[in-house]
This record gives sequence, C-alpha cells and structure tokens, in this order.
Amino acid sequence: MATLSQWIGGARPRTLPAAIAPVLVGTGAAHALGGAEPGLAVLALVVALGFQVGVNYANDYSDGIRGTDEDRVGPVRLVGQRLADPANVRTAAFAAFFGASVAGLALVALSGAWLLLLLGLAALWAAWHYTGGAKPYGYRGLGEVMVFLFFGLLAVLGTTWTQAQQLDLAAYAGAVGCGLLASAILVTNNLRDLEGDRAAGKRTLAVRIGFRRTRRLYAALVVGALLAVVVAALAHPWALLGLLAAPLAWRPVRLVTSEAYGPALLPALVQTGILQLGYAVALTAGLLLS
Repeated sequence: MATLSQWIGGARPRTLPAAIAPVLVGTGAAHALGGAEPGLAVLALVVALGFQVGVNYANDYSDGIRGTDEDRVGPVRLVGQRLADPANVRTAAFAAFFGASVAGLALVALSGAWLLLLLGLAALWAAWHYTGGAKPYGYRGLGEVMVFLFFGLLAVLGTTWTQAQQLDLAAYAGAVGCGLLASAILVTNNLRDLEGDRAAGKRTLAVRIGFRRTRRLYAALVVGALLAVVVAALAHPWALLGLLAAPLAWRPVRLVTSEAYGPALLPALVQTGILQLGYAVALTAGLLLS
C-alpha cells in the first residue's frame, strides 16, 4: 500500500507551476483591462490545479496498466512500481477531475461565460486521453500541442475572459508564452524518458524527432516565451517586467541542450517549473502595474 508521501509524489507537485502560471497571467491581463475579480481567479486556480493533478494520476494509471512505466526514472509511479492498486489511482484521478469540474461550473455560473462549458468538456476528454483510451494522443506525439492549447491558450484566455469579458494583445501573448513553457516542461520530461518510451512503443514527439531536435525544440520554446513578453508590451509596456525571468532560463537551457540524458535531466524539470512560475509572476506584476 502506498504511503501518503508516495501519493503526493504521484500527484507530481513539481508540475503544478504549469497550472498556477496561466491563472496568474490571465488575472493580470484581466486587471490591465480593468476587470480583475479575485474570487473568480481563485476558482480558476482550483480548476487548473484539479486538472493538473488529475492528469498526473490518470497518466500514472494508464501508463501503468499498459506496462509503459515499469522501467522509468524520475518521480514515483504508483501503478508501474506496484505501490498502489490501479483502481485506487484511477479513482484519485476522477476525484481530481470532479473537483475541477465543480469549481469550473461555479466559475461559469458566476461569470456567465457559458461557452466555457464546452471547452471544459474538451479539457476533460484531453486530460483522460493523453495516455488513456484506445488511441491515446500522447503516444502519437501530440502531447505538446494539447498542453499548449489547454495549459496555455485555454487556461490564460479563459481566466481573463471570465473576469474581464474581453481579451487584448497582452492576454493572447501571455497565453502563448505560458503555453510554450508548459510544453517545454513536457518536452523535458519526454526527453528524459526517450529511450524507455521508444522501447515501450510510446511514440512521443521526442521519440519521433530524436535527441538533437528535441533539445533544439526546448530552446526554441523558451525563446518564444520570452518573445511573447515583448509582444505583450506592445499593449502594456510594463509587461516587459516579464523579461526579469530570463536569467532563470540559463541553467535549464544549458542542461537540456547539452549531452545530458535520463536521470541527469531531472534538475531541468525542476528548473523549467521555476522558470515558468518566475515568468508568470514577473509578467503578472507588469500587467498589474499597467
């Protein structure tokens, strides 16, 4: 039976910046448009965190029962390492999705943004079918695209819209930046697991394009996120404060673009999460000053 610390490890807390960052930036963009609502921001954060934790448990379950996680480095695998009953891990995923859905319904009802119900259903489908279902898209190299869409565009723009009922260039640019960094976290994860995924038949984007191109992709995603700050500054010049996070990119970019592989890439995952959170805090500060 898994311990509490192992269950917490299975939730992969190091990935949570991918959920926190878009809500911060989306709220900052709403403030710059004159419509920030702290209560709605809290609900959006609960939605994002619920989906992130749910996805992590769902991936643990689906990869575990497929046998993909039997020989992996990195965080604890509850099912793959036979630490917890698969049904219990699946229940934990569904519980997280349920909590996110309840908060999402409250957010939609209070904001009147009923169109987001359809997007929420799409997010639920995407969360489960990343590694679950008969044809998981994560096994076909589409994980980074979906992360960009749901933890970038949808999360930031949805947060802004529910509070301000409008969008501007800074909101779009912030959404792109957050999406690129969230994708960078997944790229790092898949680069670390490339050999194991290849052996298990999991055709992630990293497996498809190989080590060298994956390393270059990571660097391009980070640079793209920093360029998005410049675009946001065209609408709100204070958004340039987001570039204060640029020094945080040095260590993970240097590590990922080196010849490191496997466990040696674990620090890059932590550093990329720190980069994304620092990026969101700095950009949000700039938008709040606008």
